[in-house]
Amino acid sequence: MDVELYVYDLSKGLARQMSGQLLGIQIAAVYHTALVFGGIEYFFGAGVQTSYPGRTHHGKPMEVIPMGATQLPLEVILEYLESLKAIYTMESYDLFLHNCNNFTNDFAMFLIGKGIPDHITSLPQTVLNTPFGQMLKPQLDNAMRGITQAPVPPNSVPRAATQPQSIPNGLSSRPQTGMSISQKKEEVPGVVYKPTRLKQLDELLASAQDSCAVVFFTSATCPPCKIVYPAYDELAAEAGNKAVLIKVDLTDAYEIGARYQVRATPTFMTFIKGEKESEWSGANEAQLRGNVRLLIQMAHPPHPHTLLRLPTLQRLHKSPVTYTKIPPIEKLIAKMGTAGSDTAVGALKGFVTTRQQSGAVDAPLPDLPAVSAFISKSFQTLQPESLFPIVDLFRLALVDPRVSGYYAEDASETVFRILNTVNRLDTSCPYQLRIVTLHMACNLFTSQLFPIKLFMEPSYSTPLFQLVTSSLLDNEHPPVRVAASSLAFNMAASNHQQRIQGKADFLPESSQVELVASLLEAMGRERESKDGMRGLLVAVGLLKYMTDKGGEVDDLCEAVGAKDIIAEAKGAFPDLRELAKEVEQVM
Repeated sequence: MDVELYVYDLSKGLARQMSGQLLGIQIAAVYHTALVFGGIEYFFGAGVQTSYPGRTHHGKPMEVIPMGATQLPLEVILEYLESLKAIYTMESYDLFLHNCNNFTNDFAMFLIGKGIPDHITSLPQTVLNTPFGQMLKPQLDNAMRGITQAPVPPNSVPRAATQPQSIPNGLSSRPQTGMSISQKKEEVPGVVYKPTRLKQLDELLASAQDSCAVVFFTSATCPPCKIVYPAYDELAAEAGNKAVLIKVDLTDAYEIGARYQVRATPTFMTFIKGEKESEWSGANEAQLRGNVRLLIQMAHPPHPHTLLRLPTLQRLHKSPVTYTKIPPIEKLIAKMGTAGSDTAVGALKGFVTTRQQSGAVDAPLPDLPAVSAFISKSFQTLQPESLFPIVDLFRLALVDPRVSGYYAEDASETVFRILNTVNRLDTSCPYQLRIVTLHMACNLFTSQLFPIKLFMEPSYSTPLFQLVTSSLLDNEHPPVRVAASSLAFNMAASNHQQRIQGKADFLPESSQVELVASLLEAMGRERESKDGMRGLLVAVGLLKYMTDKGGEVDDLCEAVGAKDIIAEAKGAFPDLRELAKEVEQVM
């Protein structure tokens, strides 16, 4: 998608005319900017807002600047946008310190790897550097707030960027054109499909071969049918991807009515695993709800683990383990030698310290492509023992989800380079470099984009798995094992979130087997660190929870005597007895 920068003048020409008299300097405009791509304009004012291009309350842009093209999928972009929304809130808006131009600069950095023009981002500081600018700052901020945070005209607000367009084939008003029915069902849960042709109905029923389906036969002349329409829609939303709910209006679907010989409406037919299960007639809402819920339960019986009392393993672990402690920055930079004088280091230092002292709102992103280039050059020219302070400073920046989100999609593969270097050094890798790399990898999970990237692309998953498995078995450095158990927890927790929400695992089964094997072996060796053992127990428990009986993970646990290993851990660490009991129950 092409990305354009829309530039507006909030002063409508007054800045150019009067700035010399008021401020003593000439400025061209009071800039407001927005990014436009995919037919939508994104900007910051009353929080992150959207509009059809050029149809905001700011009028027409004074300039449109082509920024380049982004190759990122829309769903990835929107996921990153969510991290920006947490920082660019309505309450955080400040005309001089935290404005629309900061937002577009951060967003552009992610989309195309470069920020917006410097003369726009530097204007607020230029004004504040004048005596009158400092004096008028509160008044200007208050005066402009009604303009910068005004609502978008209702007829200019686009439908959500994720909202699919209407479907011409009569199946539903929600699934996207050009997708198979099975894809539509998977991506748009909660749909009531409305086929009008027999072939469409057959395709829908075929898509439910491994689950279940309900067909609601209705007609335009059936008042009782309309009584249960709301309940049927609610059941579709409740069922999500577990069932296919279909509504057939026999007024239009003649060939469907002929095949199924429906004599009265409303009539309901249910199918499970491709076979007809039951049929009934009548607008009885309670019967409808009960029958559909029972059908779904029959098609998707609960996993035995869900019937146990496992408070740790049955909750979502949404907060990753992160390493946020900031060492003395000046000492850290001094350890870089001459590399510490690079402008990228200064930018990272400024970002980290500002974020620590004032929060993310007051910390605009540094030039991340320049940071990537600096790390790449350093890893090509410096000795391994000199690399750890660079990775450690990078680790501190990754605490911010804007940064970790950027590096989840970084075309220069900065993270990949660091991981591969540590893995290549293997046992000769300096202790400090290995441990800060593990901390860095943990901090990548502050962005929801990283688990997706990690588990979907072998170029990331392979070196990360190599790092975590080798570090779990480090017999000489307990802190390395603790950090590795934290990383394993983050990986397992991301996969567990998918599973507990009824979604497909992120991790392939072979990768789960590899990780569980390393965790169990490390557990058998760990006798020093309670924190390390806690991380190992939770990680292996999350990976084993709700696995298929007789699957590869199950077979591995049987083969290596996982229950005996956990029993030994329970004896060695009495404080972890309750956690160990939970993990024992899922083995």
